[in-house]
Amino acid sequence: MDTTRKELFLTFDDGPIPEVTPWVLQMLRAYNAKATFFCIGQNLVEHALIHKMILKEGHTIGNHTYDHLNGWRTPNKAYFRSVLKCREITGSDLFRPPYGRIKRDQANVLLSRFRIVMWDVLSGDFDLKASKAKCVKNVVDNASRGSIIVFHDSLKARERMQYALPRVLEHFSSLGYAFRAL
Repeated sequence: MDTTRKELFLTFDDGPIPEVTPWVLQMLRAYNAKATFFCIGQNLVEHALIHKMILKEGHTIGNHTYDHLNGWRTPNKAYFRSVLKCREITGSDLFRPPYGRIKRDQANVLLSRFRIVMWDVLSGDFDLKASKAKCVKNVVDNASRGSIIVFHDSLKARERMQYALPRVLEHFSSLGYAFRAL
């Protein structure tokens, strides 16, 4: 993001889920940090109370398809149907393709209705082979003013994310950074 201020943009993919997302909200609250949650529509339906909590606490919701489809492997019609179904739930024009994978023709169609949001810093918390310390290092070494950082509020990433997130929040807070939602 183009900014002249010391601010970072935390994003969380794949939630919300009761085992992880409330903990993330608690951690963000402790640092007065705002974030953007790119949610799977099916998870929003199943966990409507957490969806409401995210919004009530001043965070932003983005679309991550209804059922976490890989754009490279999904026919366009099915992909668009999943994106639009999720939009009915989120009401958001922010969209992030699952796995960061989207075909050029899919992106061209979606750009008429959505702001496609990628990232410049990937924590790597989803990688089962990555150490917890490596996830912290990925963010601390690569984030700078205006960075869009990806974490995951999922069971797969939970252990690494719960280690990395507080350390990232503490590190950048001590440097005078603020955390903003998109």
